[in-house]
Amino acid sequence: MLDLQISPATENKAIIIGGSIAGLLTAQVLTKYFDRVTIVERDRFPEQPEQRHGIPQAHHVHVLLIRGQQILEQLFPGIIAELADLGTPIIDSVADSLWLTFNGWTPRFASHLTSCASSRNLLEWTIRRRLAANDQIEFLQAAQVTNLLCNSNKTTITGVRVSFGKEPEAEILANLVVDASGRNSHTPEWLEELGYKSPQQTVVNSFLGYASRWYHPPEGFQADWQVLLIWPKPPKDTRSGVVYTVEGNRWIVTLAGVGRDYPPTDEAGFLDFAQSLRSPIIYEAIKDAQPISPIYAYKRTENHLRHYEKLSRFPEGLIIVGDAVCAFNPVYGQGMTTAALGALTLDECLSKQLSNQSNTNLIGFPQYFQKQLSKAISIPWLMATGEDFRWPTTEGGKPNLISKFMQLYLDRVLLLQADSAEIHQLFLEVMNLLKPTSALFQPHIVMQVLKQIINPRPQSDKFTDRENIPKYQPSVTPNIMSR
Repeated sequence: MLDLQISPATENKAIIIGGSIAGLLTAQVLTKYFDRVTIVERDRFPEQPEQRHGIPQAHHVHVLLIRGQQILEQLFPGIIAELADLGTPIIDSVADSLWLTFNGWTPRFASHLTSCASSRNLLEWTIRRRLAANDQIEFLQAAQVTNLLCNSNKTTITGVRVSFGKEPEAEILANLVVDASGRNSHTPEWLEELGYKSPQQTVVNSFLGYASRWYHPPEGFQADWQVLLIWPKPPKDTRSGVVYTVEGNRWIVTLAGVGRDYPPTDEAGFLDFAQSLRSPIIYEAIKDAQPISPIYAYKRTENHLRHYEKLSRFPEGLIIVGDAVCAFNPVYGQGMTTAALGALTLDECLSKQLSNQSNTNLIGFPQYFQKQLSKAISIPWLMATGEDFRWPTTEGGKPNLISKFMQLYLDRVLLLQADSAEIHQLFLEVMNLLKPTSALFQPHIVMQVLKQIINPRPQSDKFTDRENIPKYQPSVTPNIMSR
């Protein structure tokens, strides 16, 4: 076990509970403001980019949205090039993606929307390796935080109590404790034990489940795409799927179903499910591919928001980030990017708090930060829950008038998206959190939506004609009006 008394008493110290993406990005930010940052993690980290027990969802497709990628590069300069050197494909989200939306195949052309398509394990390992090279960072592995420490009147969190298995528990003091422990966070219970209220919670559950398998492409397989995505179509077509190319010339294939229409985990059932999608193109790609993993299932996909920003009383010295605050339905690919937004928000809040301070004065900081974090995650939350509200089986609330209007409007935008390079690229910029949703309400687009309402085009429920599958068109240049 590490010697926990090596730090001078005068050091400003921070402790992070949990060493996944949110915890790691938070650690990098905190090195700007604290002398020592300790990450307490239940797992033992693998020496290579391999699966670990604490992130079972790493078996499945993970997408770092472009805004998240920008923040990652800001925190760790050169990391995108490092991932590319490790074999991660750099893909054009438009040209390299074959995508069937609600209302048809999207156009394909060269765009500025490039992203890094790595596995979750490689991304986390690369970030962790950067942090391990920093003398300010300390990792405590195979360690479980069992409770918070506080001052005598319970107004300030002063550290954590940590269990190391069979060894005696240790008390670790810190100026700031950060809970990045994920959906299973114990902070609500710990707050109640200290006499505070537990935060209100909002849960929106579409009962989506998915199953994934890793493959090597069939020998001699040639395609002009690196990502193949089939969306469901509410309210009847509940099934979707994606083929995602990652490092090592491997495919991650994830199949999903809403409303408890869960994909099977046996080989025959998995392939049958793929064949049942609105287009059989994923099935055709994988039926002769070489499986290199079992089929993994995952069903804990509810959107879960803890409203710490609404608490009238909150102890000093404690903040909560990542999935411990807001966990999304993973199918929308927002989790890692929202963790990055949280880290950026923390950096901005600490900079403002400490700009005029001669020392680390964090009085009032936790409540201020939780309110700012709530604002940062509000748009991703509305986007995710708004989509889940499309399904009649969804529990946890109903769409309000604004959500219903947005659904109807976006349905029309998606109809236009299949025919318009301009609208397709703009829609992807909004999806990747590069632009606000208001960008979709430019007068030119609103006029096209109105024309589409007046003269609706016929819609097809099946897309099996291979002649209609779009090819990459290098000559297409979208005229994007809003920059």
